[in-house]
Amino acid sequence: MLKKDILRRKEDFSLIYKKGKSIGERYIVLFYKKNNLGYKRTAFLASKKVGNSVKRNRARRLMRENYRLLCDSIEDGYDLIFIARNTINGKKSFDVERSIKGAIRKAKLYK
Repeated sequence: MLKKDILRRKEDFSLIYKKGKSIGERYIVLFYKKNNLGYKRTAFLASKKVGNSVKRNRARRLMRENYRLLCDSIEDGYDLIFIARNTINGKKSFDVERSIKGAIRKAKLYK
């Protein structure tokens, strides 16, 4: 069974990109939009600009883990797309955590 808290449909992504808002940080870009569902849905992306598959997967893992640590303090009812920038290469988890916290703070998504 598929998890309900993960963004999958192309229409959802397109809607967030077109009608949502974005916040840029040093290592990530956050796109977000209210979804009126009562729970958050997320996606973690890394394009080929980030590097080869090893670097892209590491970038997604770093973002996913740091989001997991913060997800209880984030407001429900939003769709979130975290996109890795190529500056994320070689960075430690602490650096990515600060970047994610900054983006969430700027978007005013804390409970």
